[in-house]
Amino acid sequence: MISAPVVHAFPAQQAVKRNIVAVASGKGGVGKTWLSITLTHALARAGNRTLLFDGDLGLANVDVQLGVTPQRDLASVIAGQITLAQATTHHNAGFDIIAGRSGSGSLATLPATRLITLRGALQDFAQSYDWAVLDLGAGIERTVRVLAGCATACLVVTTDEPTAITDAYAFIKVSAQERLADNFQIVVNMAANHRDGERTYLTLSRACREFLKLTPKLAGVIRRDDHVKDSIRRQTALLVRHPTCEAACDVEALALRLIGSL
Repeated sequence: MISAPVVHAFPAQQAVKRNIVAVASGKGGVGKTWLSITLTHALARAGNRTLLFDGDLGLANVDVQLGVTPQRDLASVIAGQITLAQATTHHNAGFDIIAGRSGSGSLATLPATRLITLRGALQDFAQSYDWAVLDLGAGIERTVRVLAGCATACLVVTTDEPTAITDAYAFIKVSAQERLADNFQIVVNMAANHRDGERTYLTLSRACREFLKLTPKLAGVIRRDDHVKDSIRRQTALLVRHPTCEAACDVEALALRLIGSL
């Protein structure tokens, strides 16, 4: 229960794992939650014990996209009724989920102290896994930025739309200025092809370099693929329904790059 988290003592020779990847976006509609799900699945398919944490407080929809109905969720954890471990649901694709609760204003407006406690509990619980993927809410609200602060890497998702690029830049700017997150990496989603995706990345990275004095690297380009819409409509993971499609291959390549670099 997060109101009184247990602090585990780790042996001196055992370093605490830095294994949380946050997935963020400046705006909705760029495929952030879908990418979080598919990346989690790809990491699991690569032989890792993996957790997907729905950190979109108040507008959670990981469970909807996957067609699952968890009996317990994050709201019960925050209420102090259960632990994160008790809120975990195992998905038959091979990874664990901690679901949020859509439409819960109390989650979206958590006081800073409880939010930081939740972040600490997640960092502790993630030690049980090889990887934990944190699906953040869209936007630049403080709840989003504080949760991003527990991540080893923060993947900022954008598309080639000017508003998506502008809002991704805003997220990086505010988070960097408040030192709530670091190691920003860009994922360009729904790109016409890899070259177009790289051009979108260069536009965003140029602005970051010029005005923020930092240059986030390109984590990956995910090509536009109608199989993604089909899998979401069917509430089935893409790597189950269309494991060899272009978008699936791109996300698996992204997962392998993360494994090799972090």
